[in-house]
Amino acid sequence: MKQTLPLGERHRDATHVFSKEVAAQVRRIELRTKGLVESLFSGEYHSVFKGRGLEFSDVREYQPGDDVRAIDWNVTARRGHLFVKEYVEERELTALLIVDLSASKEFGTGEKSNALIASEIAAILAFAAAGNNDRVGLLLVTDHVELFVPPDSGRRHVMRLVLELLSFRPSGRGTRLSTALEYASRVLHRRSAIFLVSDFLLDDDTDPEFERAARLVKRDHDLVPIRLTDPGGAVLPNVGLLALVDPETGERLIVDTGSATKRRRYAEGKAAQRDRMTALFREHRMDTVEVSTTEDYVPALIHFFRQRERASR
Repeated sequence: MKQTLPLGERHRDATHVFSKEVAAQVRRIELRTKGLVESLFSGEYHSVFKGRGLEFSDVREYQPGDDVRAIDWNVTARRGHLFVKEYVEERELTALLIVDLSASKEFGTGEKSNALIASEIAAILAFAAAGNNDRVGLLLVTDHVELFVPPDSGRRHVMRLVLELLSFRPSGRGTRLSTALEYASRVLHRRSAIFLVSDFLLDDDTDPEFERAARLVKRDHDLVPIRLTDPGGAVLPNVGLLALVDPETGERLIVDTGSATKRRRYAEGKAAQRDRMTALFREHRMDTVEVSTTEDYVPALIHFFRQRERASR
């Protein structure tokens, strides 16, 4: 589906909800993130872009221990022996936060809705980027692109992103992450770190193009899925007849949760869906942040950054 959303604008049917509660959330996230960025993320945040925020500088002769992936085969062929490319780190890096706001995020068995958790995680990453003087942009998506704010730097810009994250109310209810990835490919003109925050509850009917879009984006960018998992959504409770509503399609059905067979099939279906997505992440070598929505998400983020920092060594 072709997107015609103007840069920096929202979908015409979307809305914003500004309130004292939203203002308090913005302030709370800002205060919490300040300490995290200063004491924990610092160098670990920068390592997310290791080997990504680089620009070509020169070539030199190959030395034992050099990464063979850096060999410049064109120069090597002309000069008759091995040369490698040298890069310098760009001072200004670029990150794009893609946040899935489909209706499935309204569910939540923890203290907060999954939608709020997704927004808070993206807000923390935005502040982390600002603390590193990097450019960061925002892309909100349901079954279409809801809002795109181009990457920029500075505290005022980041505060705008955080306010958008917490006050934005999408027009759509479905999920089509491939649309967001295709849109990001068109608007990002330099290699970037893309954080995709979603529950990844996809199947071939709702988003058959996701794998293709993810593969293409991974080729040009550093794509980091942040998967939200709600333990309460993985099983059916044994409570007899239960009325269920699909939050994205509105479909209603009555399920006899007293049936052990139906509970088992439901759990197996959810596990299989999750396993398929895990296999896709591994196949395309995507470092994934796993977040349980019933637990504090900060340790998962810190673990990811420190794992990346160790790998960069």
